Amino acid sequence: MRIQIKKNVMTGIFDHALADFPNECCGFLYGSEKGNRIIERYEPVSNGKAGDQRRRFSINPEDYIRAERQATEWNTQLVGIYHSHPLHPAIASEHDLAQAMPWFSYVIVSVYPEEVKEIRSFRLDDFQPAFAEEFINH
Repeated sequence: MRIQIKKNVMTGIFDHALADFPNECCGFLYGSEKGNRIIERYEPVSNGKAGDQRRRFSINPEDYIRAERQATEWNTQLVGIYHSHPLHPAIASEHDLAQAMPWFSYVIVSVYPEEVKEIRSFRLDDFQPAFAEEFINH
């Protein structure tokens, strides 16, 4: 599986991750499927996790409803979620897997105090309850 993330989207996600550090940031990804998935827009949302936001994020159901409406207004598709892993690798966790929805891309950035170290993307495997990594084209 391949995914292309537009440069301005990647820059925006990195900026969001750095601004919310040491907490996890999160947001929506919008785009299209044209052979490969193309991420053309992003929208930051507030981490709704009660308690320690340094290790978990939560997106409120109302934000999902708003994101679906936004996709319709922009004439695009809601194709995924991004979030950061402060001081940890950009590897999907068991918690990430337990929260995942089919078809969505899950873009994860590894963020440290002054830099983003890596970005990776995952999607649920069609045949087993596990993530398959998506190759990111820059």
